[in-house]
Amino acid sequence: MLVQLLTHTPSPEQAVAAAARLCYSPSSVTELMDRSRAEDQCTFITKIIEMGHLSVLEHASFSFGIEGISRACSHQLVRHRLASYSQQSQRYVSHEKHFETVTPPDIARQPELKSLFDEAMERLHQVYGRFVSAGIAPEDARFVLPNAAATKIVVTMNGRELRHFFELRCCERAQWEIRALATEMLRLVRAAAPTLFATSGPGCVGGRCPEGKKSCGKMAQVREAFSRL
Repeated sequence: MLVQLLTHTPSPEQAVAAAARLCYSPSSVTELMDRSRAEDQCTFITKIIEMGHLSVLEHASFSFGIEGISRACSHQLVRHRLASYSQQSQRYVSHEKHFETVTPPDIARQPELKSLFDEAMERLHQVYGRFVSAGIAPEDARFVLPNAAATKIVVTMNGRELRHFFELRCCERAQWEIRALATEMLRLVRAAAPTLFATSGPGCVGGRCPEGKKSCGKMAQVREAFSRL
C-alpha cells in the first residue's frame, strides 16, 4: 500500500480559523485572514473543535493518491459519500499481464492457505486472459476479477469528513486494510494541519468507545498509539 498526500488547501488552518472568526465578527474577510496570520490559531481552532463547530473544517480539503489497496478496500472507502473519487478503471486498463493482488495477513501467514490463495488468483488470471484473447471486451472479462485485485484511486475529502472517516476507520474493529489506510492518511494530514487533526483517530480517542459491548477493550493502548502517530 502506498498513500501520498498529493495536495491540500493552502494554509488549511488559517482558512479554517478565518471562516470560524467570520461567524462571530463584523470584520471583513481580509481583516480576518490577517488576524489568522498574526494570532495563535492553535488555541482558537482547538476551542472551535471542542465546541463542535465543525462546519468550518469543510473549508480545508485534502487530496490523496492511493495505490496497492484491494477492490474490497476501495468498496468500503467509496461508501464515504462526502468525498470525491477517481479510480483506475478495470474497463480501460487491461490486465493481460498478471493483475496485482492483495493477500490478507491471516492467509499470508499460513503456507497451505497462501498456496491455495495463489492458485486461485493464477486460475482467475488465466481465465481472464483467455476471455480477452477470445475477443471478450475487458469490461466483460473483468467480471472474473476478484476483490483481491489491487487498485489505484485519488481521494479528496474536506477536514470535517476526514475526522468522521478516522473515527470509523481507525477503529480496531474496522477491517484491517482500511484501518491501515485510514491510519496512514491521518499521519499525513497531521503533518500538514496538526491542530485540525490533533484529536483525530478512532472514536475512543476523544471520548467513550462508541462500540458499546463490541468494544475491543484496548482503549488505553489505542489512545496511546494515536497520541504518538
